[in-house]
Amino acid sequence: MKKKLSPARKRLLYALIGSSLFWHTPVTYAEDTAATAAAAGETDSKPDSAAQREFTLEKIEVTAGRDTLPPPYAGGQVARGGNVGILGNRDFMDTPFSITSYTVQTMEDQQASTLYDVLSNDSSIRFTTSNGHFVENYKIRGFDVSYQHLYFNGMQGLAHFDHIPVEFLERVEVLKGPSSFLYGGVNTSVGGAINLVPKRAGEEDFASFTADYTSSSQLGGHLDLGRRFGKNKEFGVRFNGVYADGDTETDGQSKKRQLGALGLDYRHDRWRLSLDAFSSEESFDNGSVAMYGLAGGYVKAPDASANPFPGIYGKGRNNGFLFKSEYDVSDNVTAYASMGKLANRGTGFLSGTNVVGFKSNGDGTISMLKQNWWQDSVAAELGLRGNYRTGAVNHQLAVGYNAMDTESAFAWNRITGIATNIYNPTSLASYLAALPTPSKSAKTSETNLSSLFIADTLAFNEEKVQLTLGVRQQNVKTKSFNATTGAVTAKYDEDATTPAIGLVVKPWAAPVSLYANYIEGLSPGSEVTDTEADNYGEVFAPYKSKQYEIGAKWDRGTFANTLSFYQIEKPSVITLTRSDGKKIVSDDAEQRNRGIEWNAFGAINDKVRLLGGIAYTRAEYTRDVSTKQGNTPWGVPKYQANLGVEWDTPWNPDLTLSVRAIFSNSQYVDSANTVKIPSWVRYDIGTKYKTVINKVPVTFRASVENVFDRNYWSGLFADGYATAGGPRAFKLSASMQL
Repeated sequence: MKKKLSPARKRLLYALIGSSLFWHTPVTYAEDTAATAAAAGETDSKPDSAAQREFTLEKIEVTAGRDTLPPPYAGGQVARGGNVGILGNRDFMDTPFSITSYTVQTMEDQQASTLYDVLSNDSSIRFTTSNGHFVENYKIRGFDVSYQHLYFNGMQGLAHFDHIPVEFLERVEVLKGPSSFLYGGVNTSVGGAINLVPKRAGEEDFASFTADYTSSSQLGGHLDLGRRFGKNKEFGVRFNGVYADGDTETDGQSKKRQLGALGLDYRHDRWRLSLDAFSSEESFDNGSVAMYGLAGGYVKAPDASANPFPGIYGKGRNNGFLFKSEYDVSDNVTAYASMGKLANRGTGFLSGTNVVGFKSNGDGTISMLKQNWWQDSVAAELGLRGNYRTGAVNHQLAVGYNAMDTESAFAWNRITGIATNIYNPTSLASYLAALPTPSKSAKTSETNLSSLFIADTLAFNEEKVQLTLGVRQQNVKTKSFNATTGAVTAKYDEDATTPAIGLVVKPWAAPVSLYANYIEGLSPGSEVTDTEADNYGEVFAPYKSKQYEIGAKWDRGTFANTLSFYQIEKPSVITLTRSDGKKIVSDDAEQRNRGIEWNAFGAINDKVRLLGGIAYTRAEYTRDVSTKQGNTPWGVPKYQANLGVEWDTPWNPDLTLSVRAIFSNSQYVDSANTVKIPSWVRYDIGTKYKTVINKVPVTFRASVENVFDRNYWSGLFADGYATAGGPRAFKLSASMQL
């Protein structure tokens, strides 16, 4: 029996259908990028797939449905804009949100292999898992971000669970703030969203091979091929293959990773089609980094190369594809549809590698979690985008529907209480032999998400004032199952609406944009898992987080600054003790983060490029009847700063030197605010040299991360659990254009 639409959904659906009847007048705008091209300071012959590194593209025309990537900004390290979810690709000066898009040039020059390497450039982002851990988690604006908050080419549910190889990516786009309205989904982060843009074949044939080395003895190779075929180059093919193997900086550990990614696209007349398919696998043997329990008090950070878990192992695999299509119904209306699937599989000691009760002499007890998990996700979307005019007002309208279905299971066996010392680790052979790998579990959870959305950007006064209004109506269905019997143990089915308002004003002839936004994020209600709680098994309704933000952006043509002020309010859960002595879990608590962010990027002159920023965050438990009221949440430093500088040497224009500094203020280890880890700063240096050998262009790169090999606590994974920064690491590579 079909489920009837709720009244709210009916009203929104009628609005979506009715609004599509009014599109008639196309709107285009062109932007001169000559100044950006002249100041780029980058002459590599490899294309940026969407725009040549030499920036020969003189004008960018934007019409309904044409999602050409924004060109690189001067210096080439970031792009002029990025994907803003249902609003499509936007120039950063026309975006009422804070967004940074890191380019393939940055990934290559910094020899990045995972998201950790790319996002180390962002002052608003810090990592909550240790460098080298199998899973990468982050904080943006002081709120947790995991694989659930990553998007692949704008689609939810299709990003890797573990390390994401970046060799097949063109851009890594970071949008700060709640993203439910813009991207859909409920497992959206309150702090921000990260969108992964795959590579496409450029206009010119391209082939390169990169050989690389990472200490202690990781050797690898990366093949990148791009071709276009057809009378008018309608068909494009882009292939990326990666293989790396060898010992890591973690004592005794070895790691292997493999990637095969194929990007196909077709463009002809009114059609644009693309298919991305990828398969990646990563495995490690003989050890792992740890998260350290410091609830008993602060201790000195351990040697970053320490391996408390000799003998453990793990493997993860991700297979996925995404098909996208666009058709121009008319000159100003585009219809689109997309569908993708991702299968994640993992076995071994992938997470839960903790050293509890850690002491300054290295003593502690080990807690290990041996896992067998799987997750299958299917995502789809369809919609219309178009331009129309009412009087003197131009409109850019987007309406549509998206959905995601996910099934997963997580089985584990745990061992705790093993005494050890991280500098003289206990042999775990006997424990590992007694700890079997759990059998693959039947489905233990199921999530069905769907939403209808509408957004309209109204442009007044020759685009000097742009007002974006939108709303997304979302339905959330979740079920939990008993893995043995298949019986449903918990479920809910809820609707919620998340609105958004964004404003951009360009008040002067000078290239300045003032912006403001109000946007809400939707998160799934958690299930009470504390068996001692009186309301054990209760599932809370989805909750909304709210962001208020104002800011200014200044584009000097070759160098840009952005400044933002924001406040985010996020509901949370607390555990209370009633007068009768029974515990109860409540969702009537709140965390509020207020912050200021300044970012700068571009070319200071024809030889110097800068990328960096400063973030100030004041986080507080503002509604909490427990002892946390007024405390600072764990893992949120007040100040964070990143600064990277590249310099083309005057004695050889083909030789580039770089330096980067990353700073984090002290931060509380626990929500009770009894323990703090100190401030830290890390320095990285690098160099790049371009030459030609036997008529083959070759680029040599070398870098050193954590130059002074400092041991430091980098952040917090959970209440009371600190993570260690990575040790000094050397990277070498040689890229040949074939």
